[in-house]
Amino acid sequence: MRDLSVFSSGSFDLIFHPVSNLFVPDIRPVWAEAYRVLPPGGILLAGFMNPVNYIFDMDLMDQCVLEVKYSIPYSDLTSLSEGSLKGYLEKGWPIEFGHTLEDQIGGQLDAGFYLTGFYEDIQPEVILSKYIPTFIATRAVKPSL
Repeated sequence: MRDLSVFSSGSFDLIFHPVSNLFVPDIRPVWAEAYRVLPPGGILLAGFMNPVNYIFDMDLMDQCVLEVKYSIPYSDLTSLSEGSLKGYLEKGWPIEFGHTLEDQIGGQLDAGFYLTGFYEDIQPEVILSKYIPTFIATRAVKPSL
């Protein structure tokens, strides 16, 4: 998603980008590539995790305890202890990255998009959803020339 060079500019009218930014260490290239492959008037529908999800100790959150442990931006590679990271990798879990809203939303604006919609949602089974929406979605349009 950071390198769509196999596609020519303006190749797609719509990009549906579900909650996948958490697997990319730097998301600004994602927005730039999305902008490039859309024609004027093309639409980007993007979903992502609320960054607040990444500030808490995940093991404790699974036990319904909210304890602040990390800062944003977050990276499993640099935030987790060596032992925890090794355990994640041995279990085959993906590496995750928590991005700032400046990179998530500001990055879309900086790429040239106009933000035309905004939505927040929850994960009812996650304790954090009791206090704040855990997902964010945006609708962005590449302006017509």
